[in-house]
Amino acid sequence: AVVGFTAEVSAAELVALGASAGVPVLADMGSGNLVDLSGRLPCEEPTVQEFVRAGVDVITFSGDKLLGGPQAGLIVGKRSFIELMKRHPLLRALRMDKLTLATLEATLRLYRDERVAFSEIPTLRMLTTPYPELAARAKRIARQLRRQTPAGLSYRLCEGFSQAGGGTLPLLNLPSLLIEVTVAGLSPNEVESRLRKAGTPVIGRISKGAFLLDPRTILDQDLADLVQGLASLAAHVSKAARQG
Repeated sequence: AVVGFTAEVSAAELVALGASAGVPVLADMGSGNLVDLSGRLPCEEPTVQEFVRAGVDVITFSGDKLLGGPQAGLIVGKRSFIELMKRHPLLRALRMDKLTLATLEATLRLYRDERVAFSEIPTLRMLTTPYPELAARAKRIARQLRRQTPAGLSYRLCEGFSQAGGGTLPLLNLPSLLIEVTVAGLSPNEVESRLRKAGTPVIGRISKGAFLLDPRTILDQDLADLVQGLASLAAHVSKAARQG
């Protein structure tokens, strides 16, 4: 992201500029946002529909990432330009296969009702999970750890942020209650590496010299695997220390 003295040209202004020069306007949106996020996130991310209404000739965006579908590239726009692309020889090499199309269709059907999209699409659900729900989840994880983890593993809850990242929301930080995990005898980087390479990988992040887990991206059905992974790592390190 570019931070500082910057300005952004609106889609409508670009369309007017293109019309005055007699050239088509193509907009690469990166992530395909199909829902209004303004009331749920502290950001102003335009939607594909807004660009269409503004008169942009061709709009490209990803099928995965924010949209939540399979990895794919989508192109929408005015019929005359789409028809030209459909006749291009490269189409056969670049077109999606049937399974990808089926997955994309199933994802797009969820967007017929925004409430369903925010509930069923993991990226949207995680981004818009309210802080009280995250805090309750973090405390639930802490209770599980208290009951099941061996000696050598410690943790604490700490206020922090979820980092959205990516091209769409690169600077967006969302308040969260994080779980800082410490394993005796291991540095935070070693904890991160070993958990990432475990049979069931556990993905956290390093921040200010601490290994952190974010409840925003921990699903309820994954909680048992998470606790087991942490317990196994602590037990392995403890056993190695006794034998050494």
